[in-house]
Amino acid sequence: MKSNLLPIAKEGWSYLAYSVAAFIAFTILDLDILQFLAFLTTLFFIYIFRNPERENMLYQKNSVVSPVDGVVSSIEELQAQNSYAYKIEIDGSYFNVALLRVPFTSTLEELELQKGARLSAFKALSKSINENAELIFSDEESLNKMKIVHRLKQSVKGIDIDINKSQALVQGSRYGLVVNGITELYLPHNFRLNVDIGNELRASESLIGYFTTESKKSKK
Repeated sequence: MKSNLLPIAKEGWSYLAYSVAAFIAFTILDLDILQFLAFLTTLFFIYIFRNPERENMLYQKNSVVSPVDGVVSSIEELQAQNSYAYKIEIDGSYFNVALLRVPFTSTLEELELQKGARLSAFKALSKSINENAELIFSDEESLNKMKIVHRLKQSVKGIDIDINKSQALVQGSRYGLVVNGITELYLPHNFRLNVDIGNELRASESLIGYFTTESKKSKK
């Protein structure tokens, strides 16, 4: 994972370069309408690839923060035999910051990126064929785990994941980018929720809840 403190996420640099080049070319050719459209496109890319700094919130140990910006659209209690107890769905849009943030200090245990379509979320097939990424984060002793699934809606950009399996990660650090997508959080039985349907979340700043089981090291 590479640090990027510039105001525009590195994933958007090529998009900006092409739109600026088009703007310059249309200006030289005196094509006013195309010049104006290229200008609007440049502003659009600046907006969706913006990379604001986020405050490091001082939550207590075992806290989990939102990995994405968006609105909580559903909270589902899963069946008892499931490995996870809760599924939270967060709906993101072009109005949200697209950067992804690590939910808690952890190690990336699993990563699977599936290329696919970019259908509207209203299409029945979107859940099965749209591009998606599945990640599992675990703490130092693999006592607490959390699964995250990112799924694209209609988007101008594919999913970018900028971390590697077994990499140690700090809560709130950037790990990728999803422009206009839906994120599902799968949380274990030993988790205490701190969100409700309709809550608007900000990545790394909004508290999702807490693991109620402490690691062995913290008990010594």
